[in-house]
Amino acid sequence: MGSQSTSPKGIFAVYVGENRSRYIVPISFLSHPEFQCLLRRAEEEFGFDHEMGLTIPCEEVVFRSLTSMLR
Repeated sequence: MGSQSTSPKGIFAVYVGENRSRYIVPISFLSHPEFQCLLRRAEEEFGFDHEMGLTIPCEEVVFRSLTSMLR
């Protein structure tokens, strides 16, 4: 992946929206049903085995709103 670095323990990167903006989120989000729903949508649309990283298929404003509620 060249210039991309790995994330520190406890967090991971996702790419959101049409512009594929990069967001760093805590692993604890994985246990939230709302975030799990986004992951299922990502799997349905993109699969989890693609070169572009984990991409969440929703608008950035929706993603930011959801993640702010989860924090």
